[in-house]
Amino acid sequence: MFRSATIRLTGWYLLILMSLSIIFSVVIYNMTSSEVEMRLERFQTSFQQSRGFIPPNMTPASLIDDELAKSESNILIELFYANLFILITGGFASYYLARNHLLPIEKAHEAQSRFTSDASHELRTPLAVMKTEIEVALRDKTTSIDSLKDTLISNLEEVDKLTKLAEMLLNLSRMDSAKLDLGPVSLTKVAKSIINDFNQPKSRITLNSKKQQIVIGNEMALADLVKILIDNALQYSPKNSQITINISNHDNQAKFEITNSGSGIQADKLAHIFDRFYRADSSRTTGEHKGYGLGLALAKKIVELHNGELTASSIPDETTTFTLTLPIQSQPQAKTQN
Repeated sequence: MFRSATIRLTGWYLLILMSLSIIFSVVIYNMTSSEVEMRLERFQTSFQQSRGFIPPNMTPASLIDDELAKSESNILIELFYANLFILITGGFASYYLARNHLLPIEKAHEAQSRFTSDASHELRTPLAVMKTEIEVALRDKTTSIDSLKDTLISNLEEVDKLTKLAEMLLNLSRMDSAKLDLGPVSLTKVAKSIINDFNQPKSRITLNSKKQQIVIGNEMALADLVKILIDNALQYSPKNSQITINISNHDNQAKFEITNSGSGIQADKLAHIFDRFYRADSSRTTGEHKGYGLGLALAKKIVELHNGELTASSIPDETTTFTLTLPIQSQPQAKTQN
């Protein structure tokens, strides 16, 4: 589809270019012909006045007509080659411009198609599980009340998964066209609040921040961002293992680093972990905290809206670190923690 659109757009560019070229060629040809004719008339007048030599079987008029024809022929040949050059170079230039204009649209279309396909797949799985369990329960005439309760509990779990998936998809859709109201926000205060919301033992998550780091951002969006990063660290690290958060000031930016131990992420997969529905390996998608691969994609989008940067590094079977940098307030009012 996009290849065909590129060819059509190239054709339109080339048609406009050649139309302008031909129009200018006609104008130049008429102007040049008039100029040549006028000069030849002047030449005829001067020639007659000076009684110059005329070759046999030639008259002044025929001599002028012959020179005029040669001049017009030369002009037409030169214009032909000029238009041919414009046609070739314009064709390549038109295709290049058309391709450049359509390439972002093509990538967006491919991303949307891939996103729709992945979302459909993720929705199909819990629905298929629910359908199978319900069909089994209906066919078994000896099903007990306890067994039906177990089926309903299982279905409720799948509904919760679908609800979570729908919320993540909705948040991603909103973020794609969001324009956040930005202002001074204490990144340290936000991190403390989110840590408390997880109700983890105090020894589970360690926060290191010598002073309040005031960044330019949206407090609600930053809270979602920190929540995603902490939740990701909790899910994919051994139970009761240590998670460390360091908040500091680096190169006039606030730096948020969260490190957890665990299976880690292979180097060739790090570049894709922020893609929607991407999950690095089965160890990060199974178990009680199975995810859909949308959290980090949403985190990346929030960071982009804040003109920040989010990167990941990992040592397989050892540690994984996510590093977030955000612009700080021009004149931060930092306060030392008690």
